[in-house]
Amino acid sequence: MHNLRVSIVQGETRWHDPAGNRDHYGRLMAPLHGTTDLVVLPETFTSGFSNKAIGNAETMDGPTVAWLREQAARLDAAVTGSVQLRTPEGVFNRMLFATPDGGLAHYDKRHLFSFAKEHERYAAGEQRVVVAWKGWRILLQVCYDLRFPVFSRNRHDATQAGQADYDLALYVANWPSARAYPWKTLLRARAIENLCYVVGVNRVGTDGNGLHYSGDSAVIDFLGHPLSEASDEEVTSTMLLQAAPLLEHRARFPALLDADAFDLAR
Repeated sequence: MHNLRVSIVQGETRWHDPAGNRDHYGRLMAPLHGTTDLVVLPETFTSGFSNKAIGNAETMDGPTVAWLREQAARLDAAVTGSVQLRTPEGVFNRMLFATPDGGLAHYDKRHLFSFAKEHERYAAGEQRVVVAWKGWRILLQVCYDLRFPVFSRNRHDATQAGQADYDLALYVANWPSARAYPWKTLLRARAIENLCYVVGVNRVGTDGNGLHYSGDSAVIDFLGHPLSEASDEEVTSTMLLQAAPLLEHRARFPALLDADAFDLAR
């Protein structure tokens, strides 16, 4: 497990404009070539958080999945973010994780935001997903998942000599500024309770529904300290996550050994 360079791309997503967003985020990411290991985009970065975008949901054979793979190859880094994807089981808010070797993993958002009637249009995912990249185990999560600590609770991986089963949690979001304080607070809580790094990437600007987003993307260490915090402007920044301090902290303070055992029910 070596140090990991993680880049947040906090952009102003265009409303219902997949091609325009691919171009826009492509320009924001372009300078990262050779300088990062992992690039994190916001939730629904091709459309904004819109129930009406479901009508234009792409498939896994569509242009956005191909574009994400191209970006990973071009940057020589993993690239992740969520989009609306249509499958035979329904349309999912799907977080994609593309690697430069052509690999592609995905996580389907489990907790749908019923307050905005997301659950009436989108299908809910069932499986928690942890991907391996550059020696790190990375938990994939989408926006509203942040409010549900049981689902993201770090557990011991029996195959890893009692280690926690992930080292870094990613939360991609369209989190309105009216609820900015919970966003900031819960990112820190998830890092502290799970003895892990947390990266949260939100969007900025005002969407087609009139909702304002203040960004507040952040990189949080395992003690809850912010290593990087963005304001309410477009920003692309890179932070080095150090492996040794994380492992040393877990050895000194193995709180997960005292955690309650449970099985996650649907």
